[in-house]
Amino acid sequence: MSAVTIKKVESKRDLKTFIEFHYDLYEGNAYDVPNLFSDDMNTLSQDKNAAFEFCEAEYYLAYKDGKVAGRVAAIINHKANKRWERQSVRFGWLDFIDDIEVSRALFEAVEAYGKQKGMTEMIGPLGFTDFDPEGMLTDGFDQLGTMATIYNYPYYPQHMEQLGGFVKDNDYVEFKIIVPPEIPEKMTKIAEMIQKRYHLHVRKMTRKEINSGKGHEVFHLINDTFKDLYGFSELTDRQVDQYVKMYLPMADLNLIPIIEDWSTPEHKMIGVGITIPSLSRALQKCRRGRLLPFGWWHVLRSLKMHKTNIVDLMMIGVLPEYRKKGANALMFYDLIPWYNKYGIEWGESQVEMESNENVQGQWSYFETHQHKRRRCYKKIIGGE
Repeated sequence: MSAVTIKKVESKRDLKTFIEFHYDLYEGNAYDVPNLFSDDMNTLSQDKNAAFEFCEAEYYLAYKDGKVAGRVAAIINHKANKRWERQSVRFGWLDFIDDIEVSRALFEAVEAYGKQKGMTEMIGPLGFTDFDPEGMLTDGFDQLGTMATIYNYPYYPQHMEQLGGFVKDNDYVEFKIIVPPEIPEKMTKIAEMIQKRYHLHVRKMTRKEINSGKGHEVFHLINDTFKDLYGFSELTDRQVDQYVKMYLPMADLNLIPIIEDWSTPEHKMIGVGITIPSLSRALQKCRRGRLLPFGWWHVLRSLKMHKTNIVDLMMIGVLPEYRKKGANALMFYDLIPWYNKYGIEWGESQVEMESNENVQGQWSYFETHQHKRRRCYKKIIGGE
């Protein structure tokens, strides 16, 4: 049996190999949605990703028989560790062939890095922040992935069991949400009531507003909305600036409602829904994650021409004090007619903590099917 060799990524060429491995491992897979090469390159490059203001990381490649057989990123998010009072090294960008010696060698590399940095536990799959894909798929291997989540082969969680020492740290569920042909009567009544009683109103931003600061306000609202969720670390101003430029320029603003409290002098923003036409099929057609020569056309057709029957519900955020007032119903009261106009048949909820009944409760108006489950694992690697 040939030995597994671990190589630390130390050059741009190594990083290219690191990113390319996923395309090799999942080539032709019907369910995997590969990241764009440029997005991964930017996220993993210290000079491009604003998260490196409070994170540090190393990346490793596993070789066997002279070929790349696996990869993993070891990440320490100091802000999240401080917020949650943990000493965690995260593992992410995890891929490997079905060989237990390869997966073991990758995790040993992450563990060694974590111990060197004084960490006491290893957790993941997680990225630098919540805006990176997280959670290993444990159920739903025959379901189409999304651009915001991880797809992995069924043998990945089997390796986690075989390796030993890994336990559940957090589980996520995902739902397929059927778009009704009309706004449900109950939702209509609630939406009309909360507009009148609480002076909450939904509207759409303009490009001019986004460029003059409204886009930044959206992500500051997300900070306030998600601050208590598992592993979350507050976005910095530089990160907010990055995400405004990344998510909003090409977005269809008809699918991004904001909710304002008109009882306040400034019409305070209290909720936002970032939803986009699914790019899953379009990204599958981008050869090895490249927009050129023809990938850009498939992405543009999904974003601008709505050549998909799926919508990705990327982020639905409402300030805690407004959730019981029915603000989520108001958001979908606005969105359902647009989904029908664009031919959207169902939506992907993205990852939700299995214990978060408040988030899952917002789907009570809809027919839903839980079609995926994923897990973040934890392993103790040292004492205090």
